[in-house]
Amino acid sequence: TPLPFTRFKKRHKHTMRIGLGMAALGRPGYINLARDSDLPSRTVEGMQGRANLVMDELLLRCGDDDTPWLDCARSYGLSEKFVGEYLRSNSINPEEVYVSSKWGYTYVAEWKVALAEGEPHEIKDHSLTNFLKQVEETKEHLGEYLNLYQVHSATFDSGILTNEEVHEALNKCREEKGWKLGLSVSGPNQDEIIREAMKITVAYNDYEERRLFDSVQCTYNILEQRPSPALLEAHDAGMDIIIKEGLANGRTLQHPKLIELAKKFDCASDALALGAILAQPFQPRVLSGAVSSEQLSSNLDALKVSEKLTSTPEGKEILQQLMEGCKMESEEYWKDRTELKWN
Repeated sequence: TPLPFTRFKKRHKHTMRIGLGMAALGRPGYINLARDSDLPSRTVEGMQGRANLVMDELLLRCGDDDTPWLDCARSYGLSEKFVGEYLRSNSINPEEVYVSSKWGYTYVAEWKVALAEGEPHEIKDHSLTNFLKQVEETKEHLGEYLNLYQVHSATFDSGILTNEEVHEALNKCREEKGWKLGLSVSGPNQDEIIREAMKITVAYNDYEERRLFDSVQCTYNILEQRPSPALLEAHDAGMDIIIKEGLANGRTLQHPKLIELAKKFDCASDALALGAILAQPFQPRVLSGAVSSEQLSSNLDALKVSEKLTSTPEGKEILQQLMEGCKMESEEYWKDRTELKWN
């Protein structure tokens, strides 16, 4: 039965500062911790049903002045299909929701959680041919709902930062479809990639040039803080800052300093960890990786926590202790991440 979302008006006033990322909901396997207890059913129907419940929670928790935000990717299994079908079945007007997605990886796990040793769940390809293929696939699933299309995990090695053919195709996509363009980054040199991406410009109105990318989606959390200066530079240059893996796939929730300070601040650990990100001077929007309504509801409490972290003496002290007490070296952080198992 469609949800009663008639209270939504055509507004697009403010996109929610916390959105729902579909990486853990669009496919049966992912590297987040404790998926066995969080997701008892991994069938297509079971995962889509769970995704629908979490999207229900997002829209029901959305304030009157906010627009709910959903983030997909071609490689997140059936995430684009799930989101597109959900929005259409609930008759949600495209102006009443903000949807972002990514191209550049292809999901190849065939709805399996465990693969043979060395077999990948996804394959990266930032070529022009793959962009032209995947943009049509995204259009088929999300079409009228899409607002932002991002390069998935841009790196120096993938060639995307120097491929002018792809830059021109992306710019043409923006001009013809009206989509914003972004890139996501990963790895210990995220800051270097962000700064290089900011230099890329394309022709505009035949006489001018403009920056190719409107936004950057970056891994940043209380453990991995290295990108902060580059994110502030990007923010000051007018780019939209999006944070992924704000809970480090669940690893932040095991940190004793976070647990100690959350108890002291009288809030949930996940809300404090995400609130600390929202409190950063580069004014990010943050993706929740929730796979249940309860997890998303707790994540959304980070909005109020972030206000207390920046507006009260106690909050400012907690924030400083948290960031200083949890920070890791980037190389160590990413090494630990590569050891996480798909489950």
